Amino acid sequence: MENKDILISGASIAGPALAYWLRARGFNPTVVERAPAPRPGGQTVDLRGAGRTVIERMGLMGGARDLSLDQAGIAWVNDRGRVTARMPAEMFGGEGIISEIEILRGDLGQLLYEASRPGTEYLFDDTITGLEQDDSGVSVTFEKAAPRRFGLVVGADGLHSVVRGLAFGPESGCVRPLGCYTAWFTARADLDLGGWYLMHNAPGGLVASARPGRLPGEIKAGLSFRSEPLAYDRRDVAAQQDILARRFAGVGWEAPRLLTAMRSASDFFFDSLGQVHLDHWAAGRAVLLGDAGYCPTPLTGLGTSLALVGAYVLAGELAAANGDHRTAFTRYEQVMRPYVTRAQQLPPGGINGFAPQSRAMIRLRTASMTMMTRWPLRALLAGQFSKAGDIDLPDYELAGAPSGSGAGGRGGLAGDRLQ
Repeated sequence: MENKDILISGASIAGPALAYWLRARGFNPTVVERAPAPRPGGQTVDLRGAGRTVIERMGLMGGARDLSLDQAGIAWVNDRGRVTARMPAEMFGGEGIISEIEILRGDLGQLLYEASRPGTEYLFDDTITGLEQDDSGVSVTFEKAAPRRFGLVVGADGLHSVVRGLAFGPESGCVRPLGCYTAWFTARADLDLGGWYLMHNAPGGLVASARPGRLPGEIKAGLSFRSEPLAYDRRDVAAQQDILARRFAGVGWEAPRLLTAMRSASDFFFDSLGQVHLDHWAAGRAVLLGDAGYCPTPLTGLGTSLALVGAYVLAGELAAANGDHRTAFTRYEQVMRPYVTRAQQLPPGGINGFAPQSRAMIRLRTASMTMMTRWPLRALLAGQFSKAGDIDLPDYELAGAPSGSGAGGRGGLAGDRLQ
């Protein structure tokens, strides 16, 4: 087998999932991650469609269900907290905006990390600083570790991918901004959510939200706003929080309490929303996976599915090609490209549906969400959610699963179109 030693940048979801499948198929994966340990907390992600099938084939569905959140659904509220529209979790067969299986990003990442650990080397608190490719491999330099050689390098390091920047060029040529910024953090505010994911819109494209966490008294909060590109220091958390405090000054509902809780949050995260569009996901011996190569934005609810399915397909094609990256990368794109293209289509209304600019547009969006729960418009929203299973998932042969990993779990009929 060629290219057995593979470096993966990023240890969130796509990276550990790929490491798991690579090890199961006889490769030697190494994962480098800038954070000092697997990142805890974070907001919820969905396990739906083909992504759920991949988790089943990993033998991890039981663990995912044990960690999943109990949420009644999503509801929109006005300044006074009165519900103006709601969508229960059981609507759309458990595949709606709130899916049947919602799990915190940190919990899913930890589950994948533990499953991938047998036979996988992890380099935490480090990052790639240089890539030099030649006919036989890639020479990699790190911020802290000594230089090393690998057969292939995979960028599974998110919207601001280091590997993509080194191998494909500046972010400006890869990322299409949606004109929206968002912050996520865990709050201990005393809010009675009633088990619902509550969302409040204010004029100016402002969105404040709160949903139950997994632990008692834990709330997962979100603050988003529409804006032209902003210049800010991604390492200066206090300055980012100041931006949010200015934007949300005077906003009603529970926004003031969320702003207060934001200041003491240990997992505060702030970033722009954007989609990644590239003609190819491979450049020589470097290849992109998940958000690094084809981020759909959280608005689609399909980023986790793309990451999990992409990891499964990339590892499967590398094994099928006996490590020949040219053949494997071509097949990876052929299998994934139609799935990615459909998944990147934004839901009805797009960014305007998520963050309307005026009170009139907020009222119109609220009315439309109510109508979306009824026929015939219900079919329009159902079409967005069904994209998660819109792929013929190949059945790759395993070269041998890591001991105790559960890699033999198949959990579905491979090759069938998932519904």
